[in-house]
Amino acid sequence: MDSFDAYESEPRRYSAPYAALSKNSRGRKFPIPRNPYRTDYQRDRDRIIHSAAFRRLQHKTQVFANLGVESDHYRTRLTHTIEVAQISRTIARALGLNEDLAEAVALAHDLGHTPFGHCGEDVLAELMADRGGFNHNQQSLRVVEYLEKRYPGHFGLNLTYELREAIIKHETDTELDIPEEFDTGENPLLEGQLVNIADEIAYNGHDIDDGLSSGLLNLNMLRESEFLNGMLDQAEVDLEEKRPELIRSSIVRRLVNDMVIDLNEEVIRCLKDNGIETTEDVRQSTKALVGFSPEQARFNRSLKDFLQEYMYRHPSQNLMRETSERIITFLFKHYLETIDDIPEQFRDRYPGQNRPRLVTDYIAGMTDRFALFEFNRLHKN
Repeated sequence: MDSFDAYESEPRRYSAPYAALSKNSRGRKFPIPRNPYRTDYQRDRDRIIHSAAFRRLQHKTQVFANLGVESDHYRTRLTHTIEVAQISRTIARALGLNEDLAEAVALAHDLGHTPFGHCGEDVLAELMADRGGFNHNQQSLRVVEYLEKRYPGHFGLNLTYELREAIIKHETDTELDIPEEFDTGENPLLEGQLVNIADEIAYNGHDIDDGLSSGLLNLNMLRESEFLNGMLDQAEVDLEEKRPELIRSSIVRRLVNDMVIDLNEEVIRCLKDNGIETTEDVRQSTKALVGFSPEQARFNRSLKDFLQEYMYRHPSQNLMRETSERIITFLFKHYLETIDDIPEQFRDRYPGQNRPRLVTDYIAGMTDRFALFEFNRLHKN
């Protein structure tokens, strides 16, 4: 029986000429021998899954804080990440791209997220504004390059250039300082770009699902959205049983499916119209190559407005925002003044770090539950 070579099988698996192949990777900072059964991107994926930062995502907020049994039915940052990875693989497979790289980028894209979701990020960004700043993309890169220590001789997970580039260039509303290693004049590969949109598809779908499940939204509210109203009508026609939970599931399935189909068709059109034939063409393109059709983009904007009005700004969410802001602000100021309350093992692992950054790294890595536990413990002393 001939020996298997994972690298040689890639060109047959990923048919698009602009697919990223592991053998063409720009490599790792610390070279390692090839593995005959797993490509570099498959090993990247596995290193992420086995990291402590990945495990902690199971108790970090997506929309609803992960503090009690009532939150067990809602998405966490981990289940969101898994959904993004599943959607990313689906899109990559349909386009003939490297599913393993797309999955690895998806699994890593939120590793730097704080407890209490974007609220936690906003608070840390404000507290660190004059101390070097904070952004979850930069923190995700910091996690995989520095904060995880699982191999002798160096910090970090020692991931490939392409994966680390996709993490720092993941779409954000904040203007970031990108390390010189990553050319700001180059686009990430398509596998990295598509995760930006898979992220949007995932949270648009599951936020509607969790909003309806929580009671912050109801089916009548969906009537106020032109697109959701049509999906609701169709679900009621298609389903023999009109139970609300079945209608809800039907709407979410249709929502995600329509976005994925639209994206695939639009990407194929864009690649053809822009003459994209190689990965170098992708890197040098001055036009957006991965995005929705104008009609779908219009719907997504209206959906975000709908969710902002009825869900993200709901009084219960505002209360949680105030609570999380109080917790993180207290912890930051306390640790800054009393650094010895951060475990010695953590402090000694990262020698030479300035105090605000060390404190931020410690808080950003916390789960919702541990942040609340520390707040209660230290507040009593």
